[in-house]
Amino acid sequence: GSGEEVEIKNLLAQKPTALIFYRGGWCPFCNRHLSSIVDIIPELDQMGVQLVAISPDRYQILNAKKDLSDLPYQLLSDSSMEWTRKLGIAFQVPDELVGKYLESHNIDLEADSGETHHLLPHPSVFVVDKDGVIQFSHVNENYKVRLEPEKILEATRKVAN
Repeated sequence: GSGEEVEIKNLLAQKPTALIFYRGGWCPFCNRHLSSIVDIIPELDQMGVQLVAISPDRYQILNAKKDLSDLPYQLLSDSSMEWTRKLGIAFQVPDELVGKYLESHNIDLEADSGETHHLLPHPSVFVVDKDGVIQFSHVNENYKVRLEPEKILEATRKVAN
């Protein structure tokens, strides 16, 4: 979370990329998924594939959680939800749920993103080739369901070779 602007096109032009969109550092399902992916990093590296995880969390708090600060890949902020919207995976959190998150779970979506849009991404995985073309996508509206690391590897193998 250094705060410098990352131009997604430049990032994707460097090498094939596995893009993970997650809801935020407050989400236990996301954190579990982000940790589980660590196991496939050596193989991704070997294939020349970079892994990048993106959430609405503003950059100041991206690595605030202890278990996230140790991850061997980049966490990026899409607090405006611009990329998330472009990919069609943003959803509007209903006002009553925003309130419930805050009251019952001490999750402050506005503080986390620094924005008032109340948007979250559906947890998603995209595999993008060097030309910026999405070769694989997995979007699940049930935030409890995540793509297994092995499946991410399978999808990236096709792009790397």
